[in-house]
Amino acid sequence: MKLSRRESVLGLSTLSVLLFGVTALLARSKVQEWKDVWAQQAEVLRQIEIDKRLVAQRATWQKKLAELSELLPVQPAGKDVTVYWLSVMDRVAAREEFSITSRQPGEERKQGDVYELPIEVRDWEADLDSLVHFLFELQSEGAMLDVRQLLIKPKDAGRLRGRFTLYCAYTREKEKES
Repeated sequence: MKLSRRESVLGLSTLSVLLFGVTALLARSKVQEWKDVWAQQAEVLRQIEIDKRLVAQRATWQKKLAELSELLPVQPAGKDVTVYWLSVMDRVAAREEFSITSRQPGEERKQGDVYELPIEVRDWEADLDSLVHFLFELQSEGAMLDVRQLLIKPKDAGRLRGRFTLYCAYTREKEKES
C-alpha cells in the first residue's frame, strides 16, 4: 500500500498534534512545580540579599551588643537568681504602691550568652498612676527587665487589677575550669 503525499502530510500533522497534546497534558503538572521552584528561588535570593546587608552591618551590631551587654548584670555561675529578681520587683512595687498578691517564677532559659528568667505575676492591684510609675521604674532599671503579656482589668472606681509576665535578663560569670 502506497500512501499519497497528502495522506503522509495529514498523518504527520495528526501525529504532531497528538504528541503536542500528550506533552501538554503531561507538562501541565510540571509547570506549576516550576513556578513554585522559581518563587522559592526568588525568595531565597531575597533572603540572601537581606543576610548580606546584615553581614555588612556586623560592626554596628557588635557595637550595640557590647553597649547593651554592659547594662546586663552578671550573676555568679550556678547560683539561683530567683530571689534576686523577686526582690528587685518587690522593691520597685513597694516604692510605687503597686500591690502584687500572686507571682510564680519560671524556669531559667539560656539564649546565647544571655539568660532569661520569667516571673509570672498572676494577680496585681493598683491605680493607674501607680501602674504607670511601676512600669516606668522597671524600665529605668536598665535593659534587664521586660514586661510582656500585660493584662489590665478595672476592679473598683479608680482601681485596676490584672496580670503580666516579667522577663529578667542577665549574664553568668564564666565557670572556672579545674
